[in-house]
Amino acid sequence: MNSILEKPKRQTSRLTLQSLQREVLELRERVADLEDLRELNQAIARNGAKPLVPWPKAKKEIGLD
Repeated sequence: MNSILEKPKRQTSRLTLQSLQREVLELRERVADLEDLRELNQAIARNGAKPLVPWPKAKKEIGLD
């Protein structure tokens, strides 16, 4: 997964279907990362000043304990 802050790499070689497919896949990953970031920021804003759940309690609730 590419970092969302990383600039996309430009190819100087001849375009091929494979290179275009690779670029489309990379762009899809980038869009998915940006959507995840947007959802995270929205969740943080929604939770605002709500108290946090202690890690031991969260682990138990999701069955990791």
